[in-house]
Amino acid sequence: MSKVNLKDLAKALNISVSTVSKALRDSYEIGDETKKKVIAKAQSMGYSPNPYAGFLRNQKSKTIAMVLPELTNNYFIQAISGAEAIAHENGYHILIYATNDDKEKESGILNHLLNGRVDGVLMSVSSNTSQYEHINELIQAGIPIVFFDRICHEIETAKITTNDFASGFLATEHLIQSGCKKIAYLSISEHLSIDHKRKQGYLEAMNKHDFTIDEQLIVQCSTDEKSNTQKIKKILTSKNKPDGIFASVERLALTTYQVCKRNNISIPNDLKVISFSNLRTADLLNPSLTTITQPAFEIGKEAATILFKHLAKRKSIIPNENIVINSELSIRGSTNPTIK
Repeated sequence: MSKVNLKDLAKALNISVSTVSKALRDSYEIGDETKKKVIAKAQSMGYSPNPYAGFLRNQKSKTIAMVLPELTNNYFIQAISGAEAIAHENGYHILIYATNDDKEKESGILNHLLNGRVDGVLMSVSSNTSQYEHINELIQAGIPIVFFDRICHEIETAKITTNDFASGFLATEHLIQSGCKKIAYLSISEHLSIDHKRKQGYLEAMNKHDFTIDEQLIVQCSTDEKSNTQKIKKILTSKNKPDGIFASVERLALTTYQVCKRNNISIPNDLKVISFSNLRTADLLNPSLTTITQPAFEIGKEAATILFKHLAKRKSIIPNENIVINSELSIRGSTNPTIK
């Protein structure tokens, strides 16, 4: 007989996996009646968390994990450095896992961590993650998780982000004030909260300045570099081509630079570009890239600080907490012709 999991319970009760997980953890968000139903169903179906993992956690591995979508993004490299500084202070090591923005690989990594290999997890979810059973399984097994950057609102824990909406507004308004009349937004994923907030900031700025929203200029990109290149080339060479681009993440800005170079599009004369980015080499690009620079080191440091605070108290349940650390606008040559 196969082991009953959270998804099985949720299906039997006709409620969400998140609700089942919270009920089993006695979350204040769930009513007493629902908790009783969930507990009764769990007992009748023979559900139980992984006892072996619980035993291992009591032994303390002195190790935490960072589960990241990619390691080529400068943001995550800096976040690792911030978290590592706090881990070192607490006598811990960090294991780094890259999901390559693949939800199946992400699920496999978290399943691997159920064996008690780590005491806690710092996590930024993959861009195509839309179901969270694998995350709930880990928390239900007693391994605390703190989200940063790419967070999961459906799960109760601490979440560390930057001011994505306000920064999205600021980025778009900067393009407008730089003279742009048609501004495209390059989206990375419809599932990510950071992308949703950045796009909402873009739309708010457009509305504030009475710009007509052109849905053709909101480009849904992905992790497929070839597909992204084709989509960006298509809008930049169309009759409806924009004169400004707001890239939600740095790799889409770099792809834009490549497309412009291949098609003799001058930045910033023909096209102005701004992006969320932590590129240390932003000043060295030709032209230098205007960025919304995120406090990645501080975000990683804060996420680790919260995790270790709860590990010290031997608490696996971390209450909801939303911490926002503001980003900064760094104006460079890609939006200002007077700057090289």
